Amino acid sequence: MGDQGTMKIRILMTAIALFLVSASSPSADCYADYRAKSEDPFRLHYGVIQIPDHLCSQDEAARYIAERISTEGWVLLVVDSLFGVNGLKQRSEDAGQYLLRY
Repeated sequence: MGDQGTMKIRILMTAIALFLVSASSPSADCYADYRAKSEDPFRLHYGVIQIPDHLCSQDEAARYIAERISTEGWVLLVVDSLFGVNGLKQRSEDAGQYLLRY
């Protein structure tokens, strides 16, 4: 195989490696805002949580959030929306201490 063939193989292998790295590396682009309650004492909170990309659908996010917040006695009421990193700033003040807490 000549130099040209070797160069094509290297380019192909580099492209495959870059694809595999980008496909497997986690992206921090999925967030959800939600509302939760606790019963004893009765409290409500609004929060924002990062969702793993592979769970970035309304149903999957709801299951993920419910599990995460239940460790401190919270019950998920509703997932308001799913959004990207650009939506964090506008929600940060409202979420307060529950911004990315879980």
